[in-house]
Amino acid sequence: MNFLKTIICTIVFSSMVITADAKTYLVAVGVSDYPGTDMDLCLPANDAATIQYVYSKNSNAESILLTNGNATKSAVLSKLRTTFAKASENDIVIFFFSGHGSKGAFCAYDAQIAYAEIRQVMASSKARNKMIFADACFSGKMRGNRRNTAEQAFNKYNIMLFLSSRGNETSIESMDMKNGFFTSCLQKGLRGGADANRDRTITAKELFNYVSNGVRKLSDNEQHPVMWGKFSDNMTVMKW
Repeated sequence: MNFLKTIICTIVFSSMVITADAKTYLVAVGVSDYPGTDMDLCLPANDAATIQYVYSKNSNAESILLTNGNATKSAVLSKLRTTFAKASENDIVIFFFSGHGSKGAFCAYDAQIAYAEIRQVMASSKARNKMIFADACFSGKMRGNRRNTAEQAFNKYNIMLFLSSRGNETSIESMDMKNGFFTSCLQKGLRGGADANRDRTITAKELFNYVSNGVRKLSDNEQHPVMWGKFSDNMTVMKW
């Protein structure tokens, strides 16, 4: 099963700060079982559960998991609002999604969630550190064309996007793996694999390098994760 995924890395320095007592708020969503059978996928629910499990082991993180029939559009947006509303300025908020995507939206269990709706929810959070990890078809379209306002809109709210492949690529899953290539490398990186200098703090640059290299290797250089947004390459993504 193939599905499209994306990310581009534009690292711009900003004033983001992570303090020792900062908390991370994660909403992880994965939809494998869509209504009917024609749209079903194999690994997205596992992907979301894996990422939520990683964060559940971090004492400074609060995580929510929504999969399959529980991941309706209203439920996802509701959890994003209530969970991210808890964050203070120096905290981190993260939305992880794995499942089908379309041009301009992620596909929840029952309806599409437009990128603009997700951006609006994240913009309302007080947190200065905002991230989207996406393992979904056409997720690269979140960036849009450089000549339109899509990228500017995300940059305005300091949202880092880490997406699974370039906009013109498909991503190949291996059925002997628990997770897709991107999520598999992402979870290993977040658990410490990306911590190149062993300071127990994983930065955006460290995570991108680790995940990008891992996915290229697994896919025989056919899939290339990309990261972009307005943030410092030293921005903290995970602190253990």
